[in-house]
Amino acid sequence: MKTKLLLIYLLRRKPTDWAILWKGVVPVNYLLLVLMALYSFAPAHPPSSVAYPSTEQIQDLVTGTVYDAGGVIPGVSVKIKGTNIATTTKEDGTYAISASVGDILVFSFSGYESVEITVNDQLVIDVELYEAIALEEALINAGYYTVKDKERTGSISRVSAEEIENQPVNNVLEALQGRMSGVQITENSGIPGGGYDVLIRGRNSITAGNEPLYIIDGVPYDMQTLGVRDVSGATIPGGNINPLNTLSPSAIESVEILKDADATAIYGSRGANGVVLITTKKGNQGKLSLHVKAFSGLAKVTQTKKLMNTQQYLAMREQAFQNDGISDYPSNAYDINGTWDRTKYTDWQKVFIGNAATQNSVDIALSGGNKYTRYRTGGSVLKETTVYPSDFAYNRITAFSQINHSSKNDKLSFDFSFNYGVDNNYLPINDLSQDALSLPPNAPDLYDEEGELNWENSTWENPFSKLNAKYKNKSVNLIGNGVLSYRFIENHRFKINLGYTRSELIEKKILPHTLYNPAYGYSSQQSRYHENNGVRDSWVIEPQIEGEFKWKKNEILYTVGSTLQEKNSHQLYLSAEGYLNDIFIENFSAANQVFVNSENSSQYRYLAAFGRINYKYNGKYILNLTGRRDGSSRFGSGNKFANFGAVGFAWIFSKEKFAENAHWLSFGKVRTSWGTSGNDQINDNQYQNTYNISDSDYDGVTLYPTRLFNPDYAWEINKKFDIALEGALWKNCVNFEINYFSNRSGNQLVGIPMPGTTGFSSIQSNLNAVVQNSGWEFSLSSTIWNNKNFRWSSNFNLTIPKNKLIDFPNLENSTYANLYVIGEPITIVRLYHTTGINPETGIFEFEDYNNDGVINTDDRNYIVDLSPKFYGGLFNSLQYKSISLDFLFQFTKKLGYNEYHGNYAPPGMMTNQPSSYLNHWESPGDSNSNYQQYTTGSNYEAYLAHINFIESNRIISDASFIRLKSLSVSYSLKNIKGIDFCKISLNGYNLLTFTKYKGGDPEVSTSYLPPLKKLSFGVEIKF
Repeated sequence: MKTKLLLIYLLRRKPTDWAILWKGVVPVNYLLLVLMALYSFAPAHPPSSVAYPSTEQIQDLVTGTVYDAGGVIPGVSVKIKGTNIATTTKEDGTYAISASVGDILVFSFSGYESVEITVNDQLVIDVELYEAIALEEALINAGYYTVKDKERTGSISRVSAEEIENQPVNNVLEALQGRMSGVQITENSGIPGGGYDVLIRGRNSITAGNEPLYIIDGVPYDMQTLGVRDVSGATIPGGNINPLNTLSPSAIESVEILKDADATAIYGSRGANGVVLITTKKGNQGKLSLHVKAFSGLAKVTQTKKLMNTQQYLAMREQAFQNDGISDYPSNAYDINGTWDRTKYTDWQKVFIGNAATQNSVDIALSGGNKYTRYRTGGSVLKETTVYPSDFAYNRITAFSQINHSSKNDKLSFDFSFNYGVDNNYLPINDLSQDALSLPPNAPDLYDEEGELNWENSTWENPFSKLNAKYKNKSVNLIGNGVLSYRFIENHRFKINLGYTRSELIEKKILPHTLYNPAYGYSSQQSRYHENNGVRDSWVIEPQIEGEFKWKKNEILYTVGSTLQEKNSHQLYLSAEGYLNDIFIENFSAANQVFVNSENSSQYRYLAAFGRINYKYNGKYILNLTGRRDGSSRFGSGNKFANFGAVGFAWIFSKEKFAENAHWLSFGKVRTSWGTSGNDQINDNQYQNTYNISDSDYDGVTLYPTRLFNPDYAWEINKKFDIALEGALWKNCVNFEINYFSNRSGNQLVGIPMPGTTGFSSIQSNLNAVVQNSGWEFSLSSTIWNNKNFRWSSNFNLTIPKNKLIDFPNLENSTYANLYVIGEPITIVRLYHTTGINPETGIFEFEDYNNDGVINTDDRNYIVDLSPKFYGGLFNSLQYKSISLDFLFQFTKKLGYNEYHGNYAPPGMMTNQPSSYLNHWESPGDSNSNYQQYTTGSNYEAYLAHINFIESNRIISDASFIRLKSLSVSYSLKNIKGIDFCKISLNGYNLLTFTKYKGGDPEVSTSYLPPLKKLSFGVEIKF
């Protein structure tokens, strides 16, 4: 009986009662809710028992300004509740209305939440409006069309300008980390101007590209680096110089990520790995306004490795010589034989990467316009130094312009956007963090008493000599877009999208003879110079027709168009040596010898036709059909064209009769999609016979083949399935999305092994291998508290991915046999399995998988998956009156390479080591050691065991982490004469990392510079 009464009580609760209950039980924010408990007792408005004296209703003129986070808002309705007395705000956001004490002013504006304020004796009332979060009206950019969030049939995630701007980042990809489910973004290193790895729902291709398609203001943007590994690879991992570095994050309005077949199939082959849509800001209707943002801050390395100090290091060296039976230290063992000071200690990580980098930036924008023409133009300047010693720095200058015009009858419209960026990067020729890890802690001073480089009587190679060498690059990127649209009949429009991009890169590696010890007697004849020049041009033309038909409860939206694109690339990599003077080192004409290392020119052409039909019935049943026929110049004549498409369906069940009485349910939808897309992310001319030119005694020039012709080379196919449940509860107080996806990529573009008698190791072809990516995505957003003075919203996302190699014909006999295993992810590494240390010999022992008595590569059968088990983020935004606090926690559960990885010199040689090597085998009978006996390298058995050790399961450990990715505290100043909006802020990035990982930073578990933690102070003013 009690249970029945309880159920009746719960079912009769109002939606507001459930909302209050929800606010008390949000598990991810439980601690913050406790801290805010006292605030909940304070009434949002004066109690009804408090009466204002109103014996005489004296009318006063109430004035003020209405604004939002971006500045003042013109056209806001200001009305006295219960009357017809109303006004609107002017272009500067101000208003004036006659009201009496006790009147309630209602401020309302489309797209914003209404605000009610009771008039008391205060005659100046300023009001801040917040954007409405109603799911029903939010518009999502889907590329070729926009769609209401509630009506989309595809999987699309979005990050707004506000979330991007509150982070002190140089590249927009940094600002997206941890904010979207299904999107994994990894920073390659802490080098300014470096690159990023972006995966949307996992790695689909074995050897072809896995990068998503990038669209900036409707223009495809090639993200392939123009860098050359031989020039920049020692400084920037892989020579990966990200072209998005020249696009200022402050110029971006939003970033949408298209993930499933329904959302990406309209892009055909280009959307196989997802699509990243970047939309830049546009002008707003109103007076001319000037928007200025300035930031200044510091940055330091997040985490360093724990290395041995001098005492520990020398004890290791002594033990190694003793183990190897060497009683007299060699003459070149300077660190231990007394040549160097045995009591000296230097923390080389502090010297090489322990400095504080500075970051300064200024962004300026002018915007305004009227009903028919809006514009926005401006630019930014950025300078960021490095944590390295010397004056290395990254500089960027950007400029942008946007204009949008429409005719008075709204039939003709024209949009134009222009983004231009130049960055100059000056860095050392090597990542100095590698020297910081290897130098003995008692190595000599870097400079002598005269301030010159100290070579300590030629007993070492002074690492600071590398500062005499230089690596420089200059990137120039231009993106232009124009869209001409004409409405020829009601609800039907023709438009044409015209786009052009140009990317240029010049990178130089300068190696003067002063890089070397003067004792070698080198002169400018030994100086060397490397230069790489890359240029890429691309244009696109996309004519389209779009429109809609409506009758009764039916509605059909359609889009039909075509794409014509061409891209031309050229790259020339030269080197030179032998100069009369280093002053002319950057002039090839001054060199004795010039070498053409590589010269490549390529052309890519792409032709496609696409279409979309979206059918809606009664506003609750939605069917979306998309299709595209693609043609690519990267395949043979019989396979240039292929068809791709998708079908998506959505059912808004919250509009059904059975949900009408469920007052707690604001919105509910089930959606699903299935479709195909293709992948052509390979280099140009892969199917053709190709040749290289070389010097030869036979008439001076020889052509030799480098690739065999394969006319059957065809598209890689990705089949995608997606199903999701979306909902909103308690008047949109809580929004959630649960998504399951399964993608299968087949007809893989790989190199097929060839017999050695052919003269070629492989031929580019298609293999019937299948890779599957599946997983779950969870998103939850909530407005936990929202009243006059205080607002608290939260967003949580979680991704649980799973990758598997389903099929690979004849894998065991292919060149990939030691890389992949059927049934396992393609992100695995195959390693030796360490069974322990022989307690008598003190040498590592390994599992002999094939029982042949020999440990070799055939025994690397210990499988470890390095892809994340799950990842996600938790974002909170709190605002009390004029004070705002925003913070994001990013988390990842994964395994990664630890401090032993890549450490080819065994402990005992003349190089410093991680302190974890201190727990080592010392004498026969030791059984609890972490590492085998030390060796100077003379003990071949111990040395070989160490080489196997650094390719064993022991180099893998838990690299999971929780990181305070971003933190922003801001204060908005009001009522400043002549200023519409002013905000000061303190912003942090990568501030705290919680992890058990001991190998430095868990995100970049390599020997490259780890990511930086940043703290900056900013001022934002709008006039």
